[in-house]
Amino acid sequence: MSNVIKVGGLSPNFTFNTPWRNGQDFHEAIKDQDAVCVFLRYHGCPVCQMEMANFKRDIELFSEQGAKVFIVIQSSVKTLQPLLIENDWPLEIIADPEGKIFQLYGVEPCGVLQYLHPSGLVSLIKALSKGFMHKKFEGKETQLPAAFIIKSDQVVNYAYYGKTISDVPTPAALAEQLAK
Repeated sequence: MSNVIKVGGLSPNFTFNTPWRNGQDFHEAIKDQDAVCVFLRYHGCPVCQMEMANFKRDIELFSEQGAKVFIVIQSSVKTLQPLLIENDWPLEIIADPEGKIFQLYGVEPCGVLQYLHPSGLVSLIKALSKGFMHKKFEGKETQLPAAFIIKSDQVVNYAYYGKTISDVPTPAALAEQLAK
C-alpha cells in the first residue's frame, strides 16, 4: 500500500461531496469533534448497504461520544441522490467515484483470493437475506474496506485496513476504540 495511514500521524485532508452538499473540507467538517471514517465499496453492493444500515442503526454509539461518522463509498452523487433521503442519514455519506480519497488514505483493491474469500460470500448471503439487493456497479469491484478514527486534533488514533471485501469493523468495535 502506497499511502498507508499510521496511528499517531495527521489525517490527510480532502474536499468531499455528499448527495446533499458539495465542496466540503474534511478537517473543517470535523472541527472540534472526533471522527470515524469508514471506507466501503459502493452503494450498489448489498454488503455495503448492510454495513451503512448498521452504522445508521448504531449512530448513538458515536454521538454519545461526540463523534461524527463518515462513510466513504465509490458511488457518484448522481447515483446516490435518488436513493438516499438526507434526513434519514445521521452520518455523512461521501461520494468518491474516482477513488481519490481511497488513494489518499491508502485503501487499495485486493487480489482475486481476497475477493473470493468465503467470508465475503457469507456476508453477501447475510445481506441478501436481510433484503439488501445488488444495484448499480461502481468503482472497483475488488476494493477493500478500511476504518479510521481521527481525534479532534486531526491525529489518527486508529487505522484498520480490511483483508477481504467484507472485513469491516463493527460499529460497536469502532465505538470501543473511540473511547480509548
